[in-house]
Formats: sequence, structure tokens, C-alpha cells
Amino acid sequence: MKGTRQLVQDTIVHRPVRKNLNYRTFDRSASTQRDHGYYFSDEFQPLIASEGMLRYLRHGVNNYELKKLYRGDYAPEIILDLHGFTQIQAKKELGALIATCRKNNLHCTRILHGHGKHILKRRMPFWLAQHPLVLAFHQAPRQFGGDAALLVLIELID
Repeated sequence: MKGTRQLVQDTIVHRPVRKNLNYRTFDRSASTQRDHGYYFSDEFQPLIASEGMLRYLRHGVNNYELKKLYRGDYAPEIILDLHGFTQIQAKKELGALIATCRKNNLHCTRILHGHGKHILKRRMPFWLAQHPLVLAFHQAPRQFGGDAALLVLIELID
């Protein structure tokens, strides 16, 4: 192989393009950082209905609250869009969302977890059931995102 020369290899690294998603950012002040850092365990397995639509009701809460949530009697006052988030990012944003709801007296929220690879869709109910301020959640009706979203009732503390 006379007359050949070695080619210089370019080292271009292609990074995945992330969409610029418009979602509400939360207050990251030091006073509320401990609320945002609520630890959500991946091993915790609460008792969640396996048949029919995804739903959860904390012990001691009236069953009628769950029905009113699905019917649309509670309109979501804040929305969290988790499309494109990792599990770690989603946990942090979920903690921040609940802290923001408590701080601003927001009773109902909508969480858009999407379909994707069903990772957040499977994990979100387990994380929500662990938090002491979550009263109930239900799969969202079609006008609020259907099975790609959850409506959540947050306990307001006076």
C-alpha cells in the first residue's frame, strides 16, 4: 500500500435534540428546597386498583372525592408536563409541584407523564401514593389527557 496516508478521524459527538418544552418552573429558594427533596422510593408498593382505570384514594378520604375528581368537578389549577424527563428529574419536579401546591393553596393538579416507554407512567402512581399530602389521584378524563395524564388532589394545610 504505497502512496497512502492515514485519514484524520473527526470526533463529532451527536447529542440528542431536546424539544424546548414549555412547562411551569417552580420556586427553587432555599426555604422550600427541603420540600422539593421529598424522597420517593422505587421499592414501595402501595395498594392501587389493578383493574379498570388507574386510581388511588388515601385511607380515611371519602370515596366520593375520587368520583368528583374524575367527573371534572375539580379543575386542574396547575399542570406539570414531564415529557422528556428522566426518573430522577421527574421525582424532583413532582416534589416541587406538591410543595408549590401547598404553598399556593392549589387543591387539584394535572400531571402529564405521557406514554413513551411507559417508565414514568408505571412509576408515577407509586411515587404519588407515598407522599403524605396526596389525597387521591385518578387517570385523567379524555379532555385532560386521558391515560397519558393523572389528576391529583392535594391536601391543603391551614
